[in-house]
Amino acid sequence: MQDVFKQLFQNKILWTTLSSWFIAQTIKVSLGVIRQKRFDFRWFVGTGGMPSSHAAGASCLATAIGIQYGVNSAYFALAVFFALVVMFDAQGVRRATGRQARILNKISEDIYWQGRIQEGRLRELVGHTPVEVIVGALIGIVIAFIAY
Repeated sequence: MQDVFKQLFQNKILWTTLSSWFIAQTIKVSLGVIRQKRFDFRWFVGTGGMPSSHAAGASCLATAIGIQYGVNSAYFALAVFFALVVMFDAQGVRRATGRQARILNKISEDIYWQGRIQEGRLRELVGHTPVEVIVGALIGIVIAFIAY
């Protein structure tokens, strides 16, 4: 069991990927503090915003695997495909969900003011814009190259 923990802590790909996610989230929170002039812990654990930590982590993982195992390896192919799915989801599907939440919140608000319903608001900032995904991906790639 001790050997498993030792291997886990020596896994450079894992720690590099986690670092890229953490750095992207820290940038996101810092930008939020600058913009809003206040701190909100939900920015650190939440989704959406600039940059995409999903894209940073996925692209860092793929880049680190490509560096360590070669870009002609099956591991790299799997990681690139995974990264593309994550980034597509982050800016496509989840962003559409956020737009739907915004519309449903407006409908709920209209109904509420007419006195017919009282429901909580849906989370609107769910996905990312393409720019947020691209910046996140670039952060992940750069961090992987710095680590290796």
